[in-house]
Amino acid sequence: MSFQPKKSNVRPAGDRLIIKGGKIVNDDQSFYADVYVEDGTIKQIGENLIVPAGVKTVDAYGQLVVPGGIDANTNLHAPQKGLNPTDDFYQGTRAALAGGTTMIIDHVLVEPGISLLSAFEQWRDVADQRVCCDFSLHLDITRWHDGLYEELETLVKDRGVNSFLFFMAYKDRYQSSDSQLYEAFGILRDLGAIAQVHAENGDIIDEEQKKLLSHGITGPEGHVLSHPEEVETEAVYRAITIAKQANCPIYVTKVMSKSAADVIAKARKKGMVVYGEPITASLATDGSHYWSKDWATAAAFVMSPPLNPDPSTPQYLTSLLACGDLQVTSSAQASFSTAQKAVGKDDFTLIPEGTNGIEERMSVVWDRAVSTGKMDENEFVAVTSTNAAKLFNIYPRKGRIAVGSDADIVVWNPKETRTVSGKTHNLTVELNILEGLEFRGVASVVISGGRVVLEDGKLNVTEGSGRFVPRKAFPDAVYRRIKARSKMAEARGVPRGNYDGPVHDVISMTQSVPPTPTTRGTPCPKTQTGPRNLHQSGFTLAGAQIDDHIPRRSAQKIVAPPGGRSNITSLS
Repeated sequence: MSFQPKKSNVRPAGDRLIIKGGKIVNDDQSFYADVYVEDGTIKQIGENLIVPAGVKTVDAYGQLVVPGGIDANTNLHAPQKGLNPTDDFYQGTRAALAGGTTMIIDHVLVEPGISLLSAFEQWRDVADQRVCCDFSLHLDITRWHDGLYEELETLVKDRGVNSFLFFMAYKDRYQSSDSQLYEAFGILRDLGAIAQVHAENGDIIDEEQKKLLSHGITGPEGHVLSHPEEVETEAVYRAITIAKQANCPIYVTKVMSKSAADVIAKARKKGMVVYGEPITASLATDGSHYWSKDWATAAAFVMSPPLNPDPSTPQYLTSLLACGDLQVTSSAQASFSTAQKAVGKDDFTLIPEGTNGIEERMSVVWDRAVSTGKMDENEFVAVTSTNAAKLFNIYPRKGRIAVGSDADIVVWNPKETRTVSGKTHNLTVELNILEGLEFRGVASVVISGGRVVLEDGKLNVTEGSGRFVPRKAFPDAVYRRIKARSKMAEARGVPRGNYDGPVHDVISMTQSVPPTPTTRGTPCPKTQTGPRNLHQSGFTLAGAQIDDHIPRRSAQKIVAPPGGRSNITSLS
């Protein structure tokens, strides 16, 4: 298997750097050491390193040296309602670097009728020319059919794609049925890929949207009202059930509610191979903003699944992330301007869905989880970088500070704070859903591909400098368990002798019973003339009966019927 590079433009040469005095933090250990970087790769780690003269020194005293963040869910090029995101591959990855994220995995939205391969090639061509950091691609399958197998196989074996997303929502547009999911999951398992789901019950959402619109509810609050928490929870449970039966690893994107997170946690406790992804927004804020009096503010929060109105949700999801019940944090970055959102000013179903979060993601996790004592520094590295690297099979190239790993490194200042503002963030979208919130923990220096791109608060990025990172199939962190389960789940018959006892003749019984007629006997007359005959009844035994095959006796003697003896001696 070989993945050929496509980009013709040359990546700028990496700096020769030594990061001194910092505390190196990986997902499994922390220690003090210096790091020497050359040609975009970590060359040495230790104390008193011997390095060439003229090497640039990065001061990390009193700070942490962590692997660059990996945002495993972005939508920087996916159109909605015919509109492209206002922050594309350039603006989006620029903002990512400002927040300490040095790699993204973007979703390729394959519209129905479009070839998977052609969509992938088009997406990659655009990204190659625009991204400022390394990237990879998921493929979102919006119309499942048998003919996709060859394209899936090519994407996995020759294009470096090992994850595919399916929609359980967006009825009549992208939604897959349960049988389609089961079939697709089985194929992905055989190819060594990971199945992802957008988990919501699309049928219920469709009916709720119609009902709310008919009642005159057209504003952004209609979005959350038509996407109640239960439709997410039910779909998550159903997706996990289907994946378990297909023995396919399942990754639930955008976990937004407490009950949906609980379903994932319980499934993992039962040994199921399932992973959950809360996002920047669901960890930092809630859905109360859908009822804002300002339409533009309310519309800025519209996304699916929606933010939960329960104000305790962010804290709850953070706790599950800290204890390992949820594994990866992403941003689901998809920002649309107020003017673009206003396409749905008279109909909430037409509002383009998506929010920001790519720049704030790592600070949100540090502030809400580490600063509060729920999570330690090693777990912070795991949920913001290493877990994604392991799940999507790019570890230890990414997600670790180690000799031979890519020089994607962040010097993290745990004491510095930042206040979010749409006026100062590095995106072009005018409204930031985290406006005014203050977070502890900030990236003070960011190194991407061996080049310093953020220092002293100044960004210095190069458009098109990011590389495509191919991902091989069968990630070990996932498929060791899948392979073990496959062996245990092999169906085995019970050895026993042949049954030689009596067998009931079901076929002859069936044949002996005539079909039930559509009309039995003569219908009771509707009108009657003259005096009523009290002996006449509408009830009749005329017509075929179920016991007609049993021979009738010619006479039957009544010995002593109830009520006394009788002179009736036969029924004829």
